[in-house]
Amino acid sequence: MKARILPFAVYILLTGVEAGPSVVERFIPLSQVWTGIDNLWLYPLKIGIVLTLLVWYRSDYGELRGPIFGGGREALLAIGTGVSVYIMWVQFSWPWATQGQPAGYDPFRAGLAAGVALAVLRTFGSVVVVPVMEELFWRSFLVRYLVNADFRTVSLGVFTPFSFVATVVLFGLEHHLWLAGMVAGAAYNLVLLRTRRLWPCVVAHGVTNLCLATHVLLRSEWHWW
Repeated sequence: MKARILPFAVYILLTGVEAGPSVVERFIPLSQVWTGIDNLWLYPLKIGIVLTLLVWYRSDYGELRGPIFGGGREALLAIGTGVSVYIMWVQFSWPWATQGQPAGYDPFRAGLAAGVALAVLRTFGSVVVVPVMEELFWRSFLVRYLVNADFRTVSLGVFTPFSFVATVVLFGLEHHLWLAGMVAGAAYNLVLLRTRRLWPCVVAHGVTNLCLATHVLLRSEWHWW
C-alpha cells in the first residue's frame, strides 16, 4: 500500500509548496524556507523525489511487469484515449469548471539555456513520471481499495459503481480544471475496464500529457502547465 500512496502523497505535498509558501505555511511552518527559492526549480526537485520513490519501490509494482501493449488494438485504444482527453482538456476551460488560479509554469523565465533544460525536465515529469505515479495510486490502488480494503485481492479492472464514481470525482478535484479532470478520470477508468491492465492507462495518461506539453511549448500557453 505504501509503495502506491507515498509517491502520490509526496507529489501532492510538494505541489502545495510549489504553489507558494502561503498555501502550506499554516500547516507546515518550516515551509518558509522555500520563500527565497524560485518555484521554477521546485518542480525538478519534486519530480526527482517522486522518481526516486518509484524506483525504490519498483519491485512492488507487479502490475507494471510484462509488455506495455498487449496488441495493436490495445495500443490504439490507449493512444486514442490519450489524444481525445487532450482535445477535451483544452476545450473544458470554462470559468465555472475551474478551481483556483494557477500561476502557470514558464521555464524560460530562467533564461534560454536554463529554460530549455527546465522545459525538458517538465515534459519528462509530466509525460513519464506523473502518469506512472498517478495511475499506480488511482487505478492500481484506490479504485481497488474502495472495492476491498485488501486491494491486492481485487483484480485490475474490477469496479463497483461507488469505486468508479469516487475515483472519477476525486481525480477531477485534484486538478485545476475539475470537470476536465473528471472526464479524464472516467476515460482512464474505462481503459482499465476494457484492458484489465495498468500499462494502457499509463500510456493514455502519458499521451494526454505529451500532447498538452507540445501544445504549451508550441503556443507558449504556460497556464496549461
